[in-house]
Amino acid sequence: MVKNEANSALKIIPLGGLHEIGKNTCVFEYDDEIILLDAGLAFPTEAMHGVNIVLPDTTYLRENRHKIKGMIVTHGHEDHIGGIAFHLKQFDIPVIYGPRLALAMLEGKLEEAGVRDRTELRTVRPRDVVRFGKSFVVEYIRNTHSIADSFTVAINTPVGVIIHTGDFKFDHTPVDGEHFDLQRLAEHGEKGVLCLMSDSTNSEVPGFTPSERSVYPNLERIFMQTPGRLFVTTFASSVHRINMTLQLAQKYNRVVAVVGRSMLNLIAHARNLGYIKCEDNLLQPLHAVRNLPEDKVLILTTGSQGEPMSAMTRIANKEHPHIRIRQGDTVVFSANPIPGNTIAVVNTIDKLMMQGANVIYGREKGIHVSGHGCQEDQKLMMALTRPKFFLPIHGEHRMLVKHSQTAQSVGIPAENMVIIQNGDVIELTENSIKVAGKVPSGIELVDTSSSGMVSSKVLQERQRMASEGIITIAAAIDWSGKLMAKPEIHLRGVVTSIERSLLQKWVQQRIEEILSVRWSEFSNPGFESEQSEMDWGGLQGVLERELQRSIRKELQCQPSVTLLMQTPDEPPVKVATDGRRRRTRTAAQVAS
Repeated sequence: MVKNEANSALKIIPLGGLHEIGKNTCVFEYDDEIILLDAGLAFPTEAMHGVNIVLPDTTYLRENRHKIKGMIVTHGHEDHIGGIAFHLKQFDIPVIYGPRLALAMLEGKLEEAGVRDRTELRTVRPRDVVRFGKSFVVEYIRNTHSIADSFTVAINTPVGVIIHTGDFKFDHTPVDGEHFDLQRLAEHGEKGVLCLMSDSTNSEVPGFTPSERSVYPNLERIFMQTPGRLFVTTFASSVHRINMTLQLAQKYNRVVAVVGRSMLNLIAHARNLGYIKCEDNLLQPLHAVRNLPEDKVLILTTGSQGEPMSAMTRIANKEHPHIRIRQGDTVVFSANPIPGNTIAVVNTIDKLMMQGANVIYGREKGIHVSGHGCQEDQKLMMALTRPKFFLPIHGEHRMLVKHSQTAQSVGIPAENMVIIQNGDVIELTENSIKVAGKVPSGIELVDTSSSGMVSSKVLQERQRMASEGIITIAAAIDWSGKLMAKPEIHLRGVVTSIERSLLQKWVQQRIEEILSVRWSEFSNPGFESEQSEMDWGGLQGVLERELQRSIRKELQCQPSVTLLMQTPDEPPVKVATDGRRRRTRTAAQVAS
């Protein structure tokens, strides 16, 4: 590793994951080299109409794409890898290093998005060391989390070693037998860690996070006591939970039908890599289990967070094409709601109960444990690494603050840590840490139905239509600037006490007023020049804006207004003063 002879600072720039849950993305920059750590997504709020995915603003990366040397992937959760395919459409990433399961899932995403050729994927094993350019050497350290094949990383830089925990907890009895490499963490702590960047998700919760294995006896009790069909919904990426559920299905002679594309994909990858082990005949297509006795059926589904298009939500809404809830079914929610999803989950549970299902949910049932460390896990991480500086990451503001307080309680000075926001530029040297600037750090909204970005203007229009409705006006205008017929007006979702006939008359008068005042700006009689034209597009824009302004003032609300303007196909034939017949031409005709 090149020494920090020029006293350059290491820049750490989080683009997502702070003051929020999701879209974890971090930039490490030294001189003219950049490496990325994860590139996640978040899911839209209810106000983001038509938006499927929320990504961090990548303006800084697009502007500095020539510096990017590669990416570190810590594990396969969507909030850490879900944004990579979208980013590769905007800039290349020369190489991506990551664990086998994460890269197996990622490769499918890149193939589907058509960007597989924009990067090279290389898998890593515990304690593997990889180099990026002159400035970064990264070691992968096995940790334990709610998904298999998860890592903490030690990033060797010219200013010192940075430990980035990734998502973690200390699970001393891991389901897959892959233990947290505490020895390697302690060795780095003994040699000297300049800065610890640590997961803050459960920083408000005292104690240690229970082992994933503690869920097994509680799930088994449900299997033993359920006489009819059994549904289990959990995070699609919870490999350990799914593996335990399949083991219990085998033990209690239930055939498993998996419903939900993301869960089907993950199970396929996890079985290929050996993280899920079960007999082939245990898993059957949905149609094959319909005629089996109800006590021999387990349906494993997505939708534990009440996602609108997930299998369990569609079942609850009676919208699933193949599954209906029956009296006596048991549905297990083996997951706690992520902040922001509580209402959606509660609504799903209510609908299932109203259809006769026995729904088992809630923390007190012991059927879910977190994949993130609580306060004692966080203290143990600090004790093992003994960092000089500390950056709490991955969490909402109160979580970051609480994590910093925990760090102070174990002896890290307050002046050696900072509470940061997305877009902050942290400059780290051997002897100092500070916020030294800001880069763009907003959000980018994706409508995957059209594979396009949703601008703030489009989102505002959607919000306005959802809250205030839409008014559509159809008007036919002739070449003299007169209405050819009464305009038609259609209201959708607009509340008004004005009768439609009166509103239509008022709109007609307003259009006529605008035409009488503004017509000459867009019309040219065409006698002076063969290049004359009629600017129908400009006229339509003015009419729409003026009508929108007038309607909002008249109705005292903010509906979206759209004008559909019909114009004649052919310009009129006119006779010039010299007796020659001339025809005015539209802008499109002039251009052609």
